[in-house]
Amino acid sequence: MRLLFLVAMLLPPAGHAAVDKLTFSRPDRVRTTALDLDLKVSFKSRQLVGSATLDLEWMDPGARDLILDTDSLKISRIEAAGADRRFRPVLAFELDKPVRELGSALHIHLAEQSRRVRVFYATSADAPGLQWLDPQQTGGKKYPFLYSQSESIAGRTWVPLQDTPSVRFTYTARIRTPKALRAVMSADNVARHPLDGDFRFAMRQRIPSYLLALAVGDIAVKETGPRSAVYAEPQAVAAAASEFADVETMIKTTEDLYGPYRWDRYDILVMPPSFPFGGMENPRMTFATPTIIVGDKSLVSVIAHELAHSWSGNLVTMSAWPDSWLNEGFTTYVQYRIVEAVYGRSQSDEEFLIAANLLRKEFSTAPTAEQILVGNEESDAPYTKGAWFLRTLESRFGRARFDAFLRDYFDHFEFQSIDTTQFVGYLKSDLLDKDPGKFSDAEIDAWLREPGIPAEAPLPRSRRFAELDRLRDEFLAGTIDAAQLDAGTWRSQEWQYFLDQMPPGVATSHLQALDANYHLTATHNATIALRWYRLAIASGYTVANAQLREFLLHNGRASLVVPLYEGLAKTTDGKRVAREIYAQAKPGYHFVTRQTVEKVLAP
Repeated sequence: MRLLFLVAMLLPPAGHAAVDKLTFSRPDRVRTTALDLDLKVSFKSRQLVGSATLDLEWMDPGARDLILDTDSLKISRIEAAGADRRFRPVLAFELDKPVRELGSALHIHLAEQSRRVRVFYATSADAPGLQWLDPQQTGGKKYPFLYSQSESIAGRTWVPLQDTPSVRFTYTARIRTPKALRAVMSADNVARHPLDGDFRFAMRQRIPSYLLALAVGDIAVKETGPRSAVYAEPQAVAAAASEFADVETMIKTTEDLYGPYRWDRYDILVMPPSFPFGGMENPRMTFATPTIIVGDKSLVSVIAHELAHSWSGNLVTMSAWPDSWLNEGFTTYVQYRIVEAVYGRSQSDEEFLIAANLLRKEFSTAPTAEQILVGNEESDAPYTKGAWFLRTLESRFGRARFDAFLRDYFDHFEFQSIDTTQFVGYLKSDLLDKDPGKFSDAEIDAWLREPGIPAEAPLPRSRRFAELDRLRDEFLAGTIDAAQLDAGTWRSQEWQYFLDQMPPGVATSHLQALDANYHLTATHNATIALRWYRLAIASGYTVANAQLREFLLHNGRASLVVPLYEGLAKTTDGKRVAREIYAQAKPGYHFVTRQTVEKVLAP
């Protein structure tokens, strides 16, 4: 899950139009067209201090007030440019009282419609959108590290802006850092930039606020292709570059399918372990978890996903968070197509089957509101169900026609923010109406606004997974032993599927046998570790407890640690242990992970 769970609580009910209720700004009156940042990074005070200058386009001739989203920002002064382009102090402005999760509206009262407004400010030391790491929390243990996470509405905690995906802007930035550290942003990064403490950036393509990103630390660079590079702490950069060696092939594959890559470069920053997500699609600079670096490229579908966002999400963006499936469903579909082209149809189908099985299991107990697409941020529905909807359209109209439709869709709406109604209108006019009767309005509504998965949803078949089902059944029945599984060379996807389908109360003797033969408690593959520790918790396999604790202490990716805290919290003793572990792990977790774990462990 990528978004803050509390943000989901603020969304309008399913079925409503995609109105962004998470912003105080009024983009119908005035819109930001460009942003210029001038910020100094202070690790001592854990603050960004400086200014943000906004270029404005006034939509309402009578409007004089600019409202910006902020959260715990300390505003020192504000200036506005007059007709002569000179900045003068704005005397009338105020911050509203904070609203839970949304921060405070900053009201700037202007005598005339200024084209440029500059806000001087400092961030708070505990801004949710900024993660400050001490040297001991990094891989090198020598220098501190800072990174931002603006999605979904945390951009306002480090920049005063119109924090809504309906507003797109270009940006420039000057970032001043301690010398010896490198700054990178979701912009044009220069691999050979001297570490002189003064970095300048430009993003010439228009982006929404949640894609604004910054990181500062002991960061090395290694080129991986003509338009790609890996950035990481020095001790990790070589392994990361090897793992992501296929990035250029992925880019070319996606261009062949869906049109040119519009962002010039695609670089990857490997984050510290505290990073709460698998990846974040910041344009030109994907932030990626180190947990996908396992040495065999088996988990690089995360990179395929973030790259796919360069078309679906970054290029064509939902206009409000209730329509996030337009970002994530399309991206997940494109991800599977990239994996298929680069690594083969069997791996792509297996990864989809794993996700589909998990979603159906989730839906078996989830409330109705968590099973629909539009207005849902409480489950994986926007990702997997959204992709499943598109796979259904592909199967109904044929791959060639559907690929052409998607390519036209990305071209038609490039650099725009749209809602579900606009997508459905385009789907009907450019695909459905050209072949009447092949896909009905009722079917569209069932996918978008009804719970569950429609009965006609296609599923791929996997001979290998069928074989794994047989082996698992025989192993559990005792007709073959663990050694006869011959699982020493299984790929990550095979282990994920095998463990996902194990009954939660499996006898500890079975887990002991698997562990003795395949050393699962010591695995370095985080996706396998998640499944193994979750099974160990449910089955009372205490041999894994020490490594489970280490896993939770040194890994902050929410999708990997939250299910384990949930498993522990099901019993009184387990919840006590979980709270003890969390108390120690908390300083290394990002705000997003802390927020979710604390909800799980609450009385």
